[in-house]
Amino acid sequence: MSADSDATLPDAGCAGPNASQNMASQTASAAAARRKPRFALFVATACGLGYLPVAPGTWGSLAGVGLTALFFRFLWYGDSYPVMFGPRPIFVPYPLVAGALALLIAFLGVRIASRAAEFAGAKDPQFVVIDEVSGQLIALLLGAGETMFQHTRTYDIWPVRWHGFVNWKYLLLGFILFRVFDIWKPFPARQAESLPGGWGIMADDWVAGIYAAIGLWLARAAGL
Repeated sequence: MSADSDATLPDAGCAGPNASQNMASQTASAAAARRKPRFALFVATACGLGYLPVAPGTWGSLAGVGLTALFFRFLWYGDSYPVMFGPRPIFVPYPLVAGALALLIAFLGVRIASRAAEFAGAKDPQFVVIDEVSGQLIALLLGAGETMFQHTRTYDIWPVRWHGFVNWKYLLLGFILFRVFDIWKPFPARQAESLPGGWGIMADDWVAGIYAAIGLWLARAAGL
């Protein structure tokens, strides 16, 4: 027994400093990996809404509704958006502006959701609701479009602003449709959840948003 102890003690003594250094390095690496990504979590939770204990996904969808309403109430103007180019504005068509906004939130969401999930150590943490924000935006921007406001215009000093009122019926219907499809997850939404990282978190909500947009198109075609 003493021989065994004598045999092992020199190895432990020699390995001791290296083991301590390795352990310290691993601890430092783990601490760096676990450093709280405050900005990513702030965006991923839609300014903290994802931390609400009841139905965080619904609150994320409502954030998407609110963002859409702000877009139409304060940033949009008629059927195009004025961009200053020299002394006169160039009017960019609505599909380009809406598509750019939807793509910006979508791909930002992939990066943010992936970072938040990595920090949480979960594939799709419940507090991450940027996916609902993105999907809801897709549903309303694509599905309602130019019918989101009343056709009354007033002009203001530059930048020109739209002073109509958002059509709350389309907001409400788009919200309901998106929540239904987000929970139901029709093909290929559920299959999209298997995608890696932030893509799997976001993609199923994009599919739900497209389904909801189609539902809004049908509602508009029916005269609702």
